[in-house]
Amino acid sequence: MSREDQPPEGSPTIRTIAMPADTNPSGDIFGGWLMSQMDLAAGSVAALTSGGRSATVAVDAMIFHRPVKIGDEVSLYATLVRQGRTSMTIHVDAWRRPREIARTEKVTEANFTFVALDSEGRPIPIRPNTDTSLRQNT
Repeated sequence: MSREDQPPEGSPTIRTIAMPADTNPSGDIFGGWLMSQMDLAAGSVAALTSGGRSATVAVDAMIFHRPVKIGDEVSLYATLVRQGRTSMTIHVDAWRRPREIARTEKVTEANFTFVALDSEGRPIPIRPNTDTSLRQNT
């Protein structure tokens, strides 16, 4: 089995259930709902990395591989892939698992860029962080 066929190792940053209220007119889960869940996962990593407030400033390379269905368990894996002076790039993979079976499949991935902010909303340097658990395994 290739690495693309299996979710990343470790626990997901967020795990949630796709509900009927989250559907588009075709009956699949709305892409905007999934993107917001991914932003929440990336934001969690950004907050831990910056040690405070941060904001999404860009989303790059959003790829929807497969649809998410009502009732699917959605697991989001967020990984810090780049840290600059005030910004961070966080890669998020979203995986679905139908409730009645153990098989999972990647449904979406994207890179989210965040900027660390002060209390006035101005960019600030990211505090040094020696915790490497948020970084991508290389």
